[in-house]
Amino acid sequence: MKRICVFCGSSPGAKQDYIDAAKTIGLLLAQRDITLVYGGAKIGLMGQVAKSCLKAGGKVIGVIPKHLVDMEVCFEEVTELHIVKSMHERKNKMSDLSDGFIALPGGIGTIEEFFEILTWAQLGLHKKPCGMLNTCNYYDQLLNFLNHSVDQEFFANEHREMIQIDEDPDQLIKKLETYNPPEISKTKQALEMTDNMSNV
Repeated sequence: MKRICVFCGSSPGAKQDYIDAAKTIGLLLAQRDITLVYGGAKIGLMGQVAKSCLKAGGKVIGVIPKHLVDMEVCFEEVTELHIVKSMHERKNKMSDLSDGFIALPGGIGTIEEFFEILTWAQLGLHKKPCGMLNTCNYYDQLLNFLNHSVDQEFFANEHREMIQIDEDPDQLIKKLETYNPPEISKTKQALEMTDNMSNV
């Protein structure tokens, strides 16, 4: 686990706890000699996690689209900066650079980025760990929805269990470091679904 991508809000959020968690993640990555990969901004939780990692002597790779650079939100003091053409290119680049992924509290952009990466894992396009830092129970309602989706058979429990969850930053990173991806065949699942439907 040499590089971990962190998705998080471009806003600081309503609680100091969110800022503290972002700073702690940055510090822990630096202490473990794990490079932080993130969205390249200097604002919100994004800026906090990057600045904390750098302050602790860590390495930070920022990946940011040109239109956000033009809006002057780019954090130019990172170790390595990639300026890309689009949000799609940004996600692909962040995925290619990273060995694992963590979603800190954030808005729809954070959730969209995390779930696209998780979908790629579900489809077998990668076997990298995906974790959620559930600071102040921020993701509880989203996790309840995912459990409901499992109950309604739109989301396999094996895929639900791919999401590593913890409210403690140190424990979450440990879960990513020790993650063993499940062996799940999408073809087998599709055949089972077809068989079930034919018996209705």
